[in-house]
Amino acid sequence: MVRDVMDVPAASLREGLPYRDIARALASSHAGALPVVDAEDHVVGVVSESDLLAKIAFEASGHRPGRIGWLRERRIHGRTCGDVAADLMTSPAISVPPGATVAEAAWLATLSRLKRMPVTDREGRLVGVVRRDALLQSLIRDDAGIRTEVDATITACCPPGERANVRLAVHNGIVELTGELPSTTLARLVAEVEEITDVVEVKNLLTAA
Repeated sequence: MVRDVMDVPAASLREGLPYRDIARALASSHAGALPVVDAEDHVVGVVSESDLLAKIAFEASGHRPGRIGWLRERRIHGRTCGDVAADLMTSPAISVPPGATVAEAAWLATLSRLKRMPVTDREGRLVGVVRRDALLQSLIRDDAGIRTEVDATITACCPPGERANVRLAVHNGIVELTGELPSTTLARLVAEVEEITDVVEVKNLLTAA
């Protein structure tokens, strides 16, 4: 799950933060982008180094949109007129919930080309940040080690007469459970396997006896 690999606490910027302070925050956090939050910590956008670079370049050169790439430059120019995070940010922000699987977050990071994604709760409040390299490391963990830990969990959760009814497969951190178990044992087993840090996703194909 994303909650297992996200960074907590997460650095963020307030909507009214001046752009020079934004530059200092980006530098001190060694991040290419930071989420922007409102007074209640709801994520309302993201400010990146490229957003800030456009602002500083405009101030240094006074560049105005030309005929070539006029529409794109006009959009950039409109953003550079602002002085605070709310003016410079890209909005809405792409975020992921802490209960999402690592595989789901990895697809979202790939499609959006983000190196860092805000992690938000159901109300859209910032609870962490997940880095693309953390997602990658989680996806390539050793399947043999995961299988050993899941096997131990099956042994702990299932009485001897029920263990033989569970079949296990692990591939790229994704655990697939098949077979038949009593409903109470089934629910406990799946919940405990999901809590194993190295597990990317649990495909629950078990049926209740």
